[in-house]
Amino acid sequence: MAEDAGFETGARGVMDYPEHERTYGRFLWLVKYGTIGVVSILIGMLMGLIVGAGVITSVLSALVFGGVASFLMASGDQKSMKH
Repeated sequence: MAEDAGFETGARGVMDYPEHERTYGRFLWLVKYGTIGVVSILIGMLMGLIVGAGVITSVLSALVFGGVASFLMASGDQKSMKH
């Protein structure tokens, strides 16, 4: 029973490399922009809770940081992500 597993352990399967690259690209996008989102929230909390700048200033600082970081990340993608 253990000898007949229904597949050959040494056989190589067919890989779908375009799908792997697409999935990896989406993963990188999620990591980059997710990190920007988390850091934006932390900057907003820093401005509002520690500095005492107020709610409006903390939200605006988080939005400004998120916008600038997204712009810089998008402009860097065009230069560095070509394989």
